[in-house]
Amino acid sequence: MRRLILFFSSNAGLGYAPVAPGTFGTLAGLLFFWLLAPLPVWLYSITWFALFVFSCWVSHAAGKIYNVVDDGRIVIDELVGYLVTVAFLPFSWTTALLGFFCFRFFDILKPPPASWCDQRIKNGFGVVLDDVVAGLYAALTLRLLLTYLIPWLEAQL
Repeated sequence: MRRLILFFSSNAGLGYAPVAPGTFGTLAGLLFFWLLAPLPVWLYSITWFALFVFSCWVSHAAGKIYNVVDDGRIVIDELVGYLVTVAFLPFSWTTALLGFFCFRFFDILKPPPASWCDQRIKNGFGVVLDDVVAGLYAALTLRLLLTYLIPWLEAQL
């Protein structure tokens, strides 16, 4: 069971990257976005919620194994946060990559209440929740970029 917990919490080993494990961990989100984007809203929502619950559990269990609540190798929370960023959008590489950069920006910045969740909730739920909040900021930013900036850039070309 321990090996499975570490496997899932590290997004199949991406969390073991020697530098920027959170960024590498977010890469799993690109595949999941591609797989989940065609789903109807209700099924995407149910799938995301199941992944959220699983992520809270596996993050908490991995934190106990590592003896650190939010060990850097735990990156399944990045996957969940990224999927908030791109939720209900059709898959395209433009959307996937813009979403990736938006999510990483807000996950690193951790504007309130993400920073509050990160600092105050010291369990698997807190590990995942700060990424969900960062994902909400990134989702808003991504939608603004897709609505205003991308069409403007295309018109300039």
